Amino acid sequence: MPRSIHGLAEIAGRYDGYILDLWGVLHDGDKPYPGAVECLGHLKAAGKRVMALSNAPRRVDVAAKRMAEMGIPLNLLTAVMTSGEDAWQHLKKRDDPWYAKLGRRCFHLGPERDTGMLEGLDLDVVHDMAEAEFVLNTGAHMDGETLNQYEPMLQQGAKRRVPMVCANPDLVVIHRGQMQICAGKLAERYEALGGHVRWHGKPHRDVYQICFKLLGVADRRRVLAVGDSFRTDIAGAKGAGIDAVFVAHGIHGEELEVPPGGHPDPEKLNALIARTGLSPVAVLPHFVW
Repeated sequence: MPRSIHGLAEIAGRYDGYILDLWGVLHDGDKPYPGAVECLGHLKAAGKRVMALSNAPRRVDVAAKRMAEMGIPLNLLTAVMTSGEDAWQHLKKRDDPWYAKLGRRCFHLGPERDTGMLEGLDLDVVHDMAEAEFVLNTGAHMDGETLNQYEPMLQQGAKRRVPMVCANPDLVVIHRGQMQICAGKLAERYEALGGHVRWHGKPHRDVYQICFKLLGVADRRRVLAVGDSFRTDIAGAKGAGIDAVFVAHGIHGEELEVPPGGHPDPEKLNALIARTGLSPVAVLPHFVW
């Protein structure tokens, strides 16, 4: 069993750099969680290097602006990185073989709020999957949509063997207390239908290499990831060779029967650890000091 702690102060001395999830750790999509900003302040005062790593399908400047609007002071962070930024940079530079041969006719699978992901790229945006050379997947519209609503579109693309760029690997997110599907759920189904997907963000190793450069902490034994998802945050940390703290109230809260402000049911947490083969160094009810 990982160690149960009530605040990050209990283990903060062991680490110099922190890679924090956003949604589910620092905020709920609308506002910071109680105590989260104060915890960032304590880390800053202690001289820690702290960055946010989000699976948001948008550019860093957009994500940072939204954080500031929510009341998360950017001066408490060393850097911000997103899965969307990683995807955008690859689409811009075309600097690996997979992207070098990718076409220019892009079908955007996602809501209008994510169209910033198309700006600054030499793309011809098409609105019919039959004309697409690739799909840029930034997710569902998050208004209660289901996977079945996207099935015909996904089947059409997979049948044509249209490659997909997934700018957000998350399967689901909790928004205002409701579970909503994300781009990762659409991409997962696309692969099941035989489509090829290029994934960006957590848990994939490439994005952590970027984070290590931004953090500037050479000793990875002194870097800690904090997240609420075993599939992305905890698995990503393991793949990157760093420790992780699990925030229990987030995406697994209902599954683990986490009471308000409390720790998960030990048997259910053990079952999750056994099923995934992942074990964080500690469990924290909320991101607090």
